[in-house]
Amino acid sequence: MNFTKMHGLGNSYIYIDLFKEDLNEETLPELAIKVADKNTGIGSDGMILIGPSEIADVSMRVFNNDGSEAMNCGNGLRCVAKFAYENNYVSQTVFKIETKGGLVEATVHPDQNQKVPTVTINMGAPRLNRSQIPMIGSQKDQVVNEPFQLNEQDIHLTAVSMGNPHAVLFTDNIQSIPLLVVGPALEKHSRFPEWVNVEYVEVVSENEIHFRVWERGTGITQACGTGACAAVVATILNGFSQKGKEVKVHLLGGDLHITWKENGDVLMNGAAETICEGVWLG
Repeated sequence: MNFTKMHGLGNSYIYIDLFKEDLNEETLPELAIKVADKNTGIGSDGMILIGPSEIADVSMRVFNNDGSEAMNCGNGLRCVAKFAYENNYVSQTVFKIETKGGLVEATVHPDQNQKVPTVTINMGAPRLNRSQIPMIGSQKDQVVNEPFQLNEQDIHLTAVSMGNPHAVLFTDNIQSIPLLVVGPALEKHSRFPEWVNVEYVEVVSENEIHFRVWERGTGITQACGTGACAAVVATILNGFSQKGKEVKVHLLGGDLHITWKENGDVLMNGAAETICEGVWLG
């Protein structure tokens, strides 16, 4: 099986080209675990399949390194867009990608050699109602700075879905957050029936935030594109910024530029890079 390893701000996946490869559906979770293993496999945050689509130009499926399938992946979308354009599966610079979380629009920004260093993804409108996250509870529809009891401690969170669920917490110091404790405890909390990604945000200004993430099914990663989008939406919902402003998000792996537009769409711009290509013999 041929593969390409790519990353978006350090969030790396093993990409399999289903235009050329034929994989057994039943073996996909196990394959994701094997290729992602850093000791006995290739090593990554998971596996992403790029293939044909009946409703878009290309399709994307995302498997975490524990074998679970995710609904979406912002960093993965940028890499899929880069791969599809550079391998001539699309000819236009603006095209659609099908994900489990819905259709998204990608805009590639090729250089003079027709390589794609950066990509802009229109993630569409965030889903803010509790039932859309989904999150169990009887309070008001939107979950904004809502009190939440976790391990007998009171926290406050804002819930956003970007095709996958996110719980955003705010902090005054991103360096002192208890992510290793709160991340796994909140990820599989019973009030999140589909689990949840957990983000901490430190607001620098209305145009800049620091960001850390615990991804469901994976753990701490260098970056999370949908999480960065959710973090900016949460920042605006909590009154720290406003729609229409571009916000620079500082992740461990680098920066993303996110804008929640007045029309409701969320735009994400950032890098996508190829690490290597090879043949999987496992």
